[in-house]
Amino acid sequence: MKHIVVLTGAGVSADSGVKTFRDHNGLWEGHDVTEVATPQGFARNPALVLDFYNQRRAQLKKVKPNAGHHALKDLESHYKVSIITQNVDDLHERAGSSNVIHLHGELLKARSVKNENLIVDWPDDISLGTLAPDGEQLRPHIVWFGEGVPMISEAARVVTTADILLIVGTSLLVYPANSLIEYATYSIPIYVVDPVKPEIYTHHEIDFIQARSAEGLPRLAQKLIEEAQHHG
Repeated sequence: MKHIVVLTGAGVSADSGVKTFRDHNGLWEGHDVTEVATPQGFARNPALVLDFYNQRRAQLKKVKPNAGHHALKDLESHYKVSIITQNVDDLHERAGSSNVIHLHGELLKARSVKNENLIVDWPDDISLGTLAPDGEQLRPHIVWFGEGVPMISEAARVVTTADILLIVGTSLLVYPANSLIEYATYSIPIYVVDPVKPEIYTHHEIDFIQARSAEGLPRLAQKLIEEAQHHG
């Protein structure tokens, strides 16, 4: 069974109504990202940051996976599928995808401020005084700007095993996620699904599908499933 590796970004979640990480003005829900997505911002005003992510969590509970998420699940009937996502929501999992790596953390998890490996499932609000099992303050399990990306080496390893690579809803401008394409084997097919053609500087040949994820992914999944059936 061939292995499809999928890199997904904010564009996949946007089709479900999840506000994308950064608007054209550089603000996220009216906040400068340095206020709500850096360790320094958390140190300065932890209550603001906790409230910000409480709102994101509440918003996530009101949205559903879209046709793009479901198309990736459908591919599992004919391929091994690994998803590497920059998104912090659980929409891939809710659609039924069984193998998802979250590069930038997960909104429905939290961790101790003193021990980044002490991670707990946390669907509810976090307040000042909400404690981790070690007695320390809980914080969102989100990789903020300036923090290490613990899953990046595992993601790179997975990309090296891809027979087909899909890049969906991401401009691939955020380091280190933007380096992952270079781990792909030279001759494999690479498909990019996005309304705007991203500037990807690579030696790979790329098939570009100019469409939103919820529209382009079902079309691409159907094509790949038909190819698998034909070669089956």
